[in-house]
Amino acid sequence: MANPTQIAYRTSKAINIVDTAPVYEPLPGFKKPEGNLRCCVYSPCGRYFAWASPERVTVVDASTGQVLANLPAENVFELGFSPLGSFIITWQRPSKDDNGDSVKNLKVWTVIQRQNDGLGVDEHQVVGRFVQKSQTGWNLQYTFDERYCARIVSNEVQFYQSKDLGNVWNKLRVEGVSDFAVSAGQNHSIAVFIPERKGQPAAVKVYNVPEFNAPVSQKSFFKGDKVQMKWNSEGTSLIVLAQTEVDKSGKSYYGETTLYLLSVNGGFDSRIELDKDGPIHDVTWSPNSKEFGVVYGYMPAKTTLFNTRAVAAHSFALGPRNTIIFSPHGRFVLVAGFGNLAGQMDIYDLEKNYQKICTIEATNASVCEWSPDGRHILTATTSPRLRVDNGVRIWHVGGTLMYNEDLQELYHVTWRPQGPNVHPLEDPLHSSPPPHASALAYLGTIKTPSKSAGAYRPPGARGQITPLAFKREDEGGAAYVSNGSLSLGIGVNGFGKPRKREVPGAQTVTGDGDGTVSGVAEGEEPLSKAAVKNKKKREAKKAKDIADRAAGLMPASEDALNAAAPTPNRSPERRDRRGHERNRSRGQVDARPRSRQNQRDPRPGREQQSIEVPTGPKVNGVAPPQVSKEAPPDVTVTSPGSAGTPQDKKMRALLKKLRAIDDLKMRRAGGETLEGTQIKKMGTEDEVRGELEALGWNE
Repeated sequence: MANPTQIAYRTSKAINIVDTAPVYEPLPGFKKPEGNLRCCVYSPCGRYFAWASPERVTVVDASTGQVLANLPAENVFELGFSPLGSFIITWQRPSKDDNGDSVKNLKVWTVIQRQNDGLGVDEHQVVGRFVQKSQTGWNLQYTFDERYCARIVSNEVQFYQSKDLGNVWNKLRVEGVSDFAVSAGQNHSIAVFIPERKGQPAAVKVYNVPEFNAPVSQKSFFKGDKVQMKWNSEGTSLIVLAQTEVDKSGKSYYGETTLYLLSVNGGFDSRIELDKDGPIHDVTWSPNSKEFGVVYGYMPAKTTLFNTRAVAAHSFALGPRNTIIFSPHGRFVLVAGFGNLAGQMDIYDLEKNYQKICTIEATNASVCEWSPDGRHILTATTSPRLRVDNGVRIWHVGGTLMYNEDLQELYHVTWRPQGPNVHPLEDPLHSSPPPHASALAYLGTIKTPSKSAGAYRPPGARGQITPLAFKREDEGGAAYVSNGSLSLGIGVNGFGKPRKREVPGAQTVTGDGDGTVSGVAEGEEPLSKAAVKNKKKREAKKAKDIADRAAGLMPASEDALNAAAPTPNRSPERRDRRGHERNRSRGQVDARPRSRQNQRDPRPGREQQSIEVPTGPKVNGVAPPQVSKEAPPDVTVTSPGSAGTPQDKKMRALLKKLRAIDDLKMRRAGGETLEGTQIKKMGTEDEVRGELEALGWNE
């Protein structure tokens, strides 16, 4: 029988190891530990499995479950192994001793115990101790052959020989370095990241160990507060996913993301151009190191495969997806949507012209991993993200559920690492094995899903085709376009009205539909609403004055009349000087309220009152103006704030009703089903037009 694959999981009460395909049973010889168990991990080589309890760290043989070591390390919160399983690293919470000095909370232990000459088994040797305050990036990074390991300190990366962690072997001095990644390939390379600083762009530099004089490859860029650096399995190329904390363009709450590709020999470095706007959700290398996949863009996202020269090789169908994972042998690729998405997983066969094999519904999944044999997929719902429906499910690549186990408060689950030599590549689609009894029992409890009623539709929209503006891009709708504003919902994708700031009681300001006030030239700052209101008042008053002067109806100002009329007991010189006095009044000011300014004065004798101007000699050679003694006709000027006559009000109401009828006719012509009241309203069109004609309105 072929070697079975294996999973290990940790709940709030216990840890268990289960042999999966084809047996699906707990590992014989493994005694499940119980209690408050904080973490568990496999070694990268797959030989060991370890977990931490409050008193110690236990290491067992992953094949048999036999206990190999008990390390006297208390209150360990993080565990890790070196690539070949020679060392185990533990991390405890930072603390201080009695003298106030920081305790060395990061320890490196040998996994295999030393034997003394005839004296039995000695304690496990601690080969290194360090002070590591941050839990993020706590572990040492080893080269593939465990020859060197590295850790970051202020402005430098320190290298150690794995068997001598007491002395620094070499240093890579880089001012401002904040992150680094050691190559996992068959070479000793390291990439370091320097964020933006004092106006200088961020940079990623690649060095060969121990040649630290000059980088062999580097890339500088802006918009990079933090990065993810991903090496391919051969260590020949590096993907850099740069991200900013804040998107200054205002298109996203989560910052901007950009993608770069560098070769380790310095022969190629470029930004990867993506043809869809939006964030980069996921990027991962294929195990063959010749291609990588990217999921990007606003939902529905786009998934594209690129070669090592950043040239797009194939794009999959648009869909609500944010995860891409290659199978261990590189034959299949999984494109899924987890988190706040529905949990659908699409499986594609890369060797058969990217043919889609199936779609798996993994609702509420928070963990997704390929099995080492490339035939199965592990999904799990874990706490604390979701504290109900926790459990483990294993699917066949063809879409069949093979195993199910419901658990209480599942915190961690993972496959046992096994190399391609243990599980060589075969055709998993040739025949699908029978599922385990737990899968059949689970499928028996699932109710047949009823036909979906679809999204809610208002009565006026039922029975009609969904407008393109309300469809996703993968359903034939328009592509999402961000308006660059996080606070104003301004007509996105052809629907929705611009949200304008309105002050209750204030006069509405006419806009151009794009959030700007009409009448503002390009490059000028828009006026406030109060300024626009005052500007309209001035323009209306100016227009009224011009109209009155043109009709000869505007009376002269008091100062002009006094200047034109001869005054007794005043010399011509003084009369002449008065003509040069500054005129502070440009016209007659009506002190009455606005609502009464256009009404006649009801007091007797005021309507027929005329201004008597005595005749006299010319002043400065100019004859005095002749003012009519008859009262001027009643001239009504409608200001922007006036209500108008009752006839005007009625005409405006009828025109509004006519526009509503025309809108209903357009909607019915477009195929929309109208309600009874709307059809009844359309029948009053002739009556409305008749009333308008009676009021003197003509089209």
